[in-house]
Amino acid sequence: MNKAELIAAIAVRSKLTKSQTELCLDSTLEVIQKMVSQGEEVKLVGFGTFCKMTRKPKTGRNPKTGQTYKIPTTHVPRFKPGKDFKDSVK
Repeated sequence: MNKAELIAAIAVRSKLTKSQTELCLDSTLEVIQKMVSQGEEVKLVGFGTFCKMTRKPKTGRNPKTGQTYKIPTTHVPRFKPGKDFKDSVK
């Protein structure tokens, strides 16, 4: 399912127009991205939690040359599914 299909499915269930639904979805995703980038957790009970995770620095190796290099600390988004979501997928 792509974004357009998701918008169409939500529009049918919510009885909103596709443009209204797209605005709601875009706004929701924008707020989630902003809050997670600021280090806040976004918890949607029954669905899951979006959070910011820190990856520790590590040493990498170029397989072609065998040369090692340092990979710095990075921050990445993470999604932890909730219990209800996990159970519905089983």
